[in-house]
Amino acid sequence: MQHNNSISFYLSGRFALFSDPITRVGGEKFSYPVPTYQALKGIFESVYWKPTFIWYPDAIRVMNPIETQSKGIRPIRYNDGTNDLSIYTYLVDVCYQVRGHFEWNLNRPDLAADRNENKHYFIAKRMLERGGRRDIFLGIRECQGYVEPCEFGEGKGAYDDSPALPLGLMLHGITYADEDGSGMMSERLWRPVMERGIIQFIRPEECPIIRPIHKQKEKSFVIKKNIQPCEELYREVKTDELD
Repeated sequence: MQHNNSISFYLSGRFALFSDPITRVGGEKFSYPVPTYQALKGIFESVYWKPTFIWYPDAIRVMNPIETQSKGIRPIRYNDGTNDLSIYTYLVDVCYQVRGHFEWNLNRPDLAADRNENKHYFIAKRMLERGGRRDIFLGIRECQGYVEPCEFGEGKGAYDDSPALPLGLMLHGITYADEDGSGMMSERLWRPVMERGIIQFIRPEECPIIRPIHKQKEKSFVIKKNIQPCEELYREVKTDELD
C-alpha cells in the first residue's frame, strides 16, 4: 500500500551485519540474510526523526545477490577487558530498495502541536537527498551505509524471477514504551517471506509473537526546550535550499 507521506530510497554498503540474537550467546555474530524491520526503522530515523511521529517500513526489495563473508574479530571481553577471538559473518556488497511512511505517535499528546505532515514530509525528503541527517549504519557501527532517493520497483533486481522464499523465524523489532503507551519494552518475532525479491512488512501489532522484556518509562520531550518545532527546522531547510 502506497501512503501519501511515504519515501523510498536505495540502501547500499560494502558490508552489513543484521545479527541474529541466537548467535550472540557464544560471543559471535551471524547476519540474517536480509535487514530486519527494526534495522530499517533505525535507518529511516537516521534520515530524519522526531518523537512526534513513528516510521513504519513498508517493504524492501533485495537488489544484489545475498552473499556472506566471515571474518576473525578480536572484541574486548566485558569481564576482564582482554581481547578474545570471535567469528563475525557479514553480508557483502548489499543493495536494497526500501519504502516506508510515518504516522503520528498518538501516545505523545504532549507533542500534538508539532504535527504538521507537509513540513515533516518535506524535511524528510530533503534530508534523504542529503544522504541522511545522521550517519547510516547497516546493523552495526562498523558497517557504513549510504542512502539516496529512488522509485521503488525501478531497475533489475537479483531475485525478480524467484518464487516465494520463506526466511524462517526472524526478529521483527523492539517496541518501546514511547510508542505504545504500555510502559513496557517488548520484542517481536515473525516469519517473513521474500517473493520476487520483495518482502512486505507487517505492522508491529500484527506480529504473531510478542514477548515483554522489561518495564520502561517514557522519555520526556518539551517543544522549544529539548525538541525543535518542525516550523523552525522547515525554515532552516528552506533557507539552505535557497543558498
